[in-house]
Amino acid sequence: MGDTGEIVDALLDTTRRRIEAFCEERLNNGTSAYELVEELSRGLQEIGEGYRVRYFDAELMVSGWNAKKALEILKPLLHEEEGSGEAEGKLGKIVIGTVKGDVHDIGKEILMIMLSAAGFEVIDLGIDVAKETFAGAVKETEADILALSALLTTTREYMAEVIEYLRSSGLKVKIMVGGGAINAAYADSIGADAYGKDAVEAVKKAKELLD
Repeated sequence: MGDTGEIVDALLDTTRRRIEAFCEERLNNGTSAYELVEELSRGLQEIGEGYRVRYFDAELMVSGWNAKKALEILKPLLHEEEGSGEAEGKLGKIVIGTVKGDVHDIGKEILMIMLSAAGFEVIDLGIDVAKETFAGAVKETEADILALSALLTTTREYMAEVIEYLRSSGLKVKIMVGGGAINAAYADSIGADAYGKDAVEAVKKAKELLD
């Protein structure tokens, strides 16, 4: 595993060139695409945890651009490593979105690619999603899992509202939460069925929820 400081530096590079060199160097040294995604996730999490203390909106925007650039490089490799190919969508349906009040989507983008590569059908609701929209999408698609994301501690409480709303609506769906603002204890406290600390773990948890 690489040094977190190195990936953070690459994510915050305003010239937008270091991230490509970082990915190329790692891949040439035998690092798998999945391992690189884990490094990206840890770097983004560190930046998210430092939001409004060490990092601000400009840094989030730069890290978001660089992360998306890295994902463009890694996406085809992830599909190759997973070997899912035409099996995409065979495992089940997952509705995913960033909760109301939160407009950050990089972690969600990483997870979507990972879930798709693993063989899930992913329905993306985007950012700043209201509980009624989540419920409507779950009902319409008959999704197996609802995945909620939040980067900011100021918006994670809305996750509890979403979960309560879906439970009271009688919708039978497994709910998984994640993002920089979430930990296992918080996930348990709001009644989530699973928590993924990063994209790699979230894919494993999604598979477990369907077993």
